[in-house]
Amino acid sequence: MVEAKKPNRCWWCKDDPQYCDYHDTEWGVPQASSQALFEKLCLEGFQAGLSWLTILRKREHFREVFDGFDPEKIVRYSPEKIGELMQDKGIVRNRLKIQATVSNAQVFLDISQGQKFSEFIWNYVDGKPIQTYLKTKGDVLAQTAISEKLSKDLKKVGFKFCGPTIVYAFMQSVGMVNDHLVSCDHHRICEKLGQDFRL
Repeated sequence: MVEAKKPNRCWWCKDDPQYCDYHDTEWGVPQASSQALFEKLCLEGFQAGLSWLTILRKREHFREVFDGFDPEKIVRYSPEKIGELMQDKGIVRNRLKIQATVSNAQVFLDISQGQKFSEFIWNYVDGKPIQTYLKTKGDVLAQTAISEKLSKDLKKVGFKFCGPTIVYAFMQSVGMVNDHLVSCDHHRICEKLGQDFRL
């Protein structure tokens, strides 16, 4: 019996099944949903100082206790609700990050008065994913001029936990930039998705 060929993946997901699934089905796939973009930006903020795998393993519980990252609900969180979240071992219990999620929900709603949040975000890459052709992990950047600009503008309107490195990780994950290595099977997949992407 011939063994199935092992997929070529980016180095960072290693052999962890959950990480591999995330890499294969989400990372680098262009995301047009405003609420999904808000969720990912919040979770990237929670990830600061930790590994993404830590957040990934807690993500379903995060979604449960943060009402599916619905900004309309989060913005109404009371001090009692925040206190409950601080006692919840299933999430990252950091008061500043929890409070930032609540205030970020308000900023999301403020932006949404004038345009879709997805449009606000995707305007920074002119509505089309940036295609990179990276050969090694050493070629992958931690931040770029675009992530610095987006970070600065997010902070200007009131977002918190959105430094340029966090924002670049966000951009990679939601497909604003295709940073799969060229040797990864999913580079070509995400490149095609990027060509067909429309907001």
